[in-house]
Amino acid sequence: MATKPKGLLGILKSYSGVAIGIAGGLVGILLGIAVFTFGYAGGWAYFGNDPQTCNQCHAMNEQYDGWLKGSHTNVAGCNDCHSPHDNIISKYVNKADNGFWHALKFTTRQYPENIKIRDMNRQVTQDACIYCHGGLVEGVSSTRTFSDSVNGHSTRIDCLQCHAEVGHMR
Repeated sequence: MATKPKGLLGILKSYSGVAIGIAGGLVGILLGIAVFTFGYAGGWAYFGNDPQTCNQCHAMNEQYDGWLKGSHTNVAGCNDCHSPHDNIISKYVNKADNGFWHALKFTTRQYPENIKIRDMNRQVTQDACIYCHGGLVEGVSSTRTFSDSVNGHSTRIDCLQCHAEVGHMR
């Protein structure tokens, strides 16, 4: 005759099937909500390169209007400056990261009045500048031979220090 396990371990074993079923159901519900929200919000459009996609939410109207007025309108879209060029995996990881934060801030209405570029995205944009304009700035960057910082201030070449409004005229 088999005996039932006693104590807490016995209780956990007897309810493990129910717990797995509940956990699986909750995961399924959350996944369903995520897929629905992604589809409802037009998330598939973000896998493309149409700049109007970035203007789907009203928080980006100023940036989109600035891009339309800027010097890059006819030669570069949002992804050309704001997505990595090194490989397709880093491009879509970057897009997923930005998409998550944009969706969260838009949904929770936590967009700041003045949208600021994050350090990671600033570096992506800097790398994109060099990707397209590297031949023009090669001489400039080779003249910077001193340390990376002086008194806590960066001394590295940063295209956005002088050319911040090139892509988004104001």
